[in-house]
Amino acid sequence: MNHRDVKNPFLFEISWEVANKVGGIYTVIRSKAPVTVHEFGDRYCLIGPLNYATAAAEVEPEEVTNWSMKEILDGMSSQGIKWMYGRWLIEGAPRVLLLDTNSIIDRLDSWKTDLWNFAGIPSPPNDTETNDAVLFGYLVAWFLGDFVSRERNKAVIAHFHEWLSSVAIPLMRKRRTDLTTIFTTHATLLGRYLCAGSVDFYNNIDKFSVDEEAGKRGIYHRYCVERAAAHCCDVFTTVSQITAYEAEHLLKRKPDGVLPNGLNVMRFSAMHEFQNLHARNKEKIHKFVRGHFYGHYDFDLDNTLYFFTAGRYEYRNKGVDMFIESLARLNSRLKQSNSPMTVVAFIIMPATTQSFAIEALKGQAVTKQLEETVKDITDRIGQRIFEKAARYAGGNIQQAVMDPKELLTNEEMVLLKRRVIALKRGTLPPIVTHNVVDDATDPILTQIRRIQLFNDPTDRVKVIFHPEFLSSNNPLIGLDYEDFVRACHLGVFPSYYEPWGYTPAECTLMGVPSVTTNLSGFGCYMDETIENPSDYGIYIVDRRMKSVEESVQQLTNYMLEFCQKTRRQRINQRNRTERLSDLLDWKILGMEYVRARKLALHRAYPDSFVDDLDDGFDHYRPKIQRPPSALGSPRIRGSSFSVDDLTEQIEDLGIKMQNQGEEEEDEYPFPRIVRRRSRDSIRDLFSNNELNNTTGK
Repeated sequence: MNHRDVKNPFLFEISWEVANKVGGIYTVIRSKAPVTVHEFGDRYCLIGPLNYATAAAEVEPEEVTNWSMKEILDGMSSQGIKWMYGRWLIEGAPRVLLLDTNSIIDRLDSWKTDLWNFAGIPSPPNDTETNDAVLFGYLVAWFLGDFVSRERNKAVIAHFHEWLSSVAIPLMRKRRTDLTTIFTTHATLLGRYLCAGSVDFYNNIDKFSVDEEAGKRGIYHRYCVERAAAHCCDVFTTVSQITAYEAEHLLKRKPDGVLPNGLNVMRFSAMHEFQNLHARNKEKIHKFVRGHFYGHYDFDLDNTLYFFTAGRYEYRNKGVDMFIESLARLNSRLKQSNSPMTVVAFIIMPATTQSFAIEALKGQAVTKQLEETVKDITDRIGQRIFEKAARYAGGNIQQAVMDPKELLTNEEMVLLKRRVIALKRGTLPPIVTHNVVDDATDPILTQIRRIQLFNDPTDRVKVIFHPEFLSSNNPLIGLDYEDFVRACHLGVFPSYYEPWGYTPAECTLMGVPSVTTNLSGFGCYMDETIENPSDYGIYIVDRRMKSVEESVQQLTNYMLEFCQKTRRQRINQRNRTERLSDLLDWKILGMEYVRARKLALHRAYPDSFVDDLDDGFDHYRPKIQRPPSALGSPRIRGSSFSVDDLTEQIEDLGIKMQNQGEEEEDEYPFPRIVRRRSRDSIRDLFSNNELNNTTGK
């Protein structure tokens, strides 16, 4: 290794979801970009695939100003490789390089052969996703290899996200490319497949024959890529403790640390307005509910709570099965206690549909017609009252005040009766707002029918399955997702497999209490950070140490407890929940990325560090104490947290910020290290036998 400047390194962040929205990693990288740009400036560049369908709207092209990059990209162009370079049109405007994998597809077979020969990683011809990963990986390794050969002064960090972008890691290890690598897995391939298959995953995680299980599910070649990346990188990380536990058993390497997923808190911040936004958006849900339940709208909206769950349609992994079962039990307990509360539970998960259900559209139409008729009649009544009062010229004042019996004319009375009669219906309100293609076999609808939650007037829990993403253009609810969340009272996400969990995190930022589990990254993080999370509106269901029956009962108890709160108590709890926002801000959680990069530099360039302190990647965090009876407000740093605070913390770790003037004279302090991992002494994982070894020892 050459001696490189570790105080001012270049950072390349590589992901298949750079300027290419596919899943949650897009949100991670996009929301984290501002704090990373603040730290590195133009020494930071993201690398992703060139998707022509979305690139024009995501990236503003510009000239390549770094001479090393320009030479490399010009050379790649001469060999037929197409690319786009520019600024990602997001906050922070980071530099991005997008590589067109289709422009080099003629080399696919030779690269797949090379990958098999040196690493024993197979790649079947009919797996398009793996083919894309191979092409992208070789292009990234090509670019980074040429870059470090030209840029010899500064250290280079390459941070890879997920297996799709990680083929370059074993490639560069084999070629001894002079840079340091970080690999972050956001969810293991095998873990996601196993959990979707209704197995007792966490209690048997140490008993699975991982190669055999991956082979049975047709993902062995993908698993090999993921495992090779985990073993060949300098620093291996995951997004949560629960995923770290999973990765240790399935990928056979204990992660060096955890990089929790943060959010840009300012995007969701409404300050003191968030309570007003809740009330304002709730009125729109009220309007939808009146229409959806027309003919059976006999409950008081002032005593109605809106619960919801949302996300990808992963019936078991997202805990929808547990949510529906708990709703049935909640319904029974509310009826037994003669509770005045009604719960309307929304399930927002996209499924294949044909169209909106006629009954759902009709309900909105007839109530809108009634509303317009009433408004027209009241306008006319108001005008008549005004005219009669305006003609008062003295004498008996009763002559200027309209008799209540004269308020409605016969014509208006008939019209109003017609509109009211139109509200009669011979069927119960529908449990689904759309015509679902596989209605008879759809798991959500099948379970709702099994537990017989049919929105009967006697039910205290009503269920609405909305199999489509929310939008303000939606003719039914007419709210964007963020506004819908703000309008609800409780988000319920009892996930069985959830490496992180952005949905409850977003609820927290918007001051909406939520239910999560200790099998989700978010739940584990909150449990580690807060002494009693439920006081702050974070209810954590134990799905790891309890049976399914016990977990369902615990979830039911949480929802019942929430239903028993007074309006004042719910307002106080929402305030406490919203004040947890700082815990999830990238200005806080971005520090874990800083520590990971320091550890990677230390392992790649140990001679640049005077001492070797093995004090661990993780650091102690004091738990937030239980709040007093009055409103709690657990701020991290007083009442606010600014970019200057982030700068101070990063510089405490020895990283020199972009454009901060002269370098400090102090020695570069040393990173937190879990264990030494020599680059030259790592096992040679590139023989066929090693990566095909079923023991994984």
